[in-house]
Amino acid sequence: MFAVIRTGGKQYKVKKDDKIKVEKLEGKAGASIDLSDVLFIGNGKDSKIGDAIKGAAVKATIVEQTRAEKVTIFKKKRRQNYRRKRGHRQEQTVLQITDIKAA
Repeated sequence: MFAVIRTGGKQYKVKKDDKIKVEKLEGKAGASIDLSDVLFIGNGKDSKIGDAIKGAAVKATIVEQTRAEKVTIFKKKRRQNYRRKRGHRQEQTVLQITDIKAA
């Protein structure tokens, strides 16, 4: 069985025991959370699809809070002596999917 969930403005296809990196969610490592914004649930024979399936939820455990690789932002205007260099590391949460509950 798999599900498509939405969190942090992105969609993820998940199965039981998957590890995914999502935008930062509140909580400490080892905490359990429910992701209730489920868009699709399927297992090959029957499936449910909808904007938000009522009663469906994906349970996950927070493995760690981490940061992504550094992204370098470089701005330049030629012949103007204008150069700006910045870096950014997005905060992420690593989730372990423990259970998928259909409605």
